[in-house]
Amino acid sequence: MMKEVLIEYMKRFTDLSEAELIELTAGIPVSTFRKGTILLNQGDVPDKCYFVLKGCVRQYAVDEHGNENTFNFFTEEQSVTIFTDKGSPYSLSCLEDCTLIVGDLATEQASYDAHPVLEAMTRKMIQEDMGAMRDDFSSFISSSPEERYHDLMEKRPGLVDRVPQYQLASYLGIKPESLSRIKKRSGAGHLRIVD
Repeated sequence: MMKEVLIEYMKRFTDLSEAELIELTAGIPVSTFRKGTILLNQGDVPDKCYFVLKGCVRQYAVDEHGNENTFNFFTEEQSVTIFTDKGSPYSLSCLEDCTLIVGDLATEQASYDAHPVLEAMTRKMIQEDMGAMRDDFSSFISSSPEERYHDLMEKRPGLVDRVPQYQLASYLGIKPESLSRIKKRSGAGHLRIVD
């Protein structure tokens, strides 16, 4: 059962028993999305949030020159939420066939009212996500492209086999040719490149 992934993740943020977590997650909708599905278009107001049970979601934006810039990849056990009540600065798309928990931002407060423990748990999850993003950003701006690549290989080694090289290069803030050179110097030239 796919929800087991969510239940295991939730255990890190609560003292609820497994039976209580199963009951809490019983009504949570799980949806599958085909590779290439756009979950959110840049400029649209977000009305959904997601939790990845299986698959990979890319967060990106297209600049005024038509260039795509990749800001993040979300994989198993990661939440995907764009917090804004205006048009989103990002798009979200499925890089693989995905199984996602889909939350409705409009009914979020009603869910918290019905299950107060859920609000505290969600707050802890968001704090952890925000702390990790802040640490990643600080590390990113103070490191060289090569250091960024090595950090990525240490923290998320499977990502390099799951996403196209040009998107990975964009995420690292470098050109695809530079990424190829870094991979060769690192002895990782044998890795499969996703088209």
